[in-house]
Amino acid sequence: MADNHVDGPANGAPAATDPLETPEGAVPPETVELKQERDDLYDRLLRKTAEFDNYRKRVDRERREQADQATTDLLLDLLLILDDFELALGADAARLPSTKNTDVAYRKGVELIHAKLQDLLRKRGVKPIEALGADFDPNVHQAVSHETSPEHREGEVIGEMRRGYMIGDRLLRPAMVKVAKA
Repeated sequence: MADNHVDGPANGAPAATDPLETPEGAVPPETVELKQERDDLYDRLLRKTAEFDNYRKRVDRERREQADQATTDLLLDLLLILDDFELALGADAARLPSTKNTDVAYRKGVELIHAKLQDLLRKRGVKPIEALGADFDPNVHQAVSHETSPEHREGEVIGEMRRGYMIGDRLLRPAMVKVAKA
C-alpha cells in the first residue's frame, strides 16, 4: 500500500496562513478589528498624501501665476517710461539748432523721465544702496578697483561706478565701487 503523506492538518483542511488564527481556523474578533483599523488608517494616509500633493501643486501654480502677474505689471509700467524716452528722443528740440533754451528743455524732460523711473522703482520696494563713504561690505558691494588715498580710511568706499539696489532686505544688484587702500 502506498503511503499518502500530506503536509498540513488532517482531513484535507487547508493550512492556516495567518499566524493570529486559532488552530480551529477561527479569527479572534480583536484581530478582525485591528485589521479593519489598520486598513482604515492606511486608506486615510493615502488620502492625506494625495491631498497634500494636490495642495503643494496648487500653491506652486498660484505662486508662479503671481510672479508672472507681478512681472507683467512691472513691464507695463516700464513701457510707459520707455514711451516717454522715445518721445524725448524724437522731440523737435533735438532736431533744432542747439540753443541754450532747447538744451535746457531737453535736459529737463530727461530728468522728469528719470524721476518717474525712480518713483516706479521706489513703489516696487527697490531702494538704492548708499555706498559712498560706507565701509566696504562684500555682501552689497563689488570692488572693481582699489586706490591709495591718505584722506580716506582703509576699506572706505570712495567711488561708485554703478549703483547697487536692494528689494526689501534682498540684494537685487551689488554696487560696483572703488575702495580706499592705506
